[in-house]
Amino acid sequence: MPIRNSEPRPLLTLRGLYSERLSPVSLDLAPGECAAIMGPSGSGKSLLLRQVADLDPGHGVALLDGRPRSGMRGHEWRRQVIYCQAEAGWWDDRVAPHFTDRARALAIMERLGLSADKLDALVHELSTGERQRLGLVRALAQEPRVLLLDEPTAALDQTATDRVEEELRRYLGSGAAVLMVTHSPAQAERMARRSWRMEQGRMEPLWT
Repeated sequence: MPIRNSEPRPLLTLRGLYSERLSPVSLDLAPGECAAIMGPSGSGKSLLLRQVADLDPGHGVALLDGRPRSGMRGHEWRRQVIYCQAEAGWWDDRVAPHFTDRARALAIMERLGLSADKLDALVHELSTGERQRLGLVRALAQEPRVLLLDEPTAALDQTATDRVEEELRRYLGSGAAVLMVTHSPAQAERMARRSWRMEQGRMEPLWT
């Protein structure tokens, strides 16, 4: 009887991903896995996320479920591997036009503690924390395979942070994966199976 490998195929694979300011990075993310990157500001954490998302130029290999990024159109990759920055960009003065599925958005908003009227608000009327959570709602509503989170709870109190983390666990339960930048060791311990520290563009494992 053949021996079967119990390890699932990685959902996201990075091999030698690098740029002028980023030393080569290689890692795998399994379905349902969250991994964390910590380190001082300016160390290259956001650069890595943006390069994985194909938003900044660089070199190396990235694969989604075994399929190379080089064989996919840019928009196809970025629809499935979404970068969510700490302060989301808004292309309309109103919140609603940023969502194509209102019902899905409202369901996520409720779980994150956002009232339904925020969907019809003007962006400038929102607090920093509301904008941050709505940016996450925008990303989650697109149902990506991989979510790249840059300080997803930086502007939130503990109650809102708890809601975000619970929503991310729900998302991970669907078989998706998360690569998260955080300045909170406690958050990394709560959420991540593995963690790295980045210093001057170099990643070193904290626990794996």
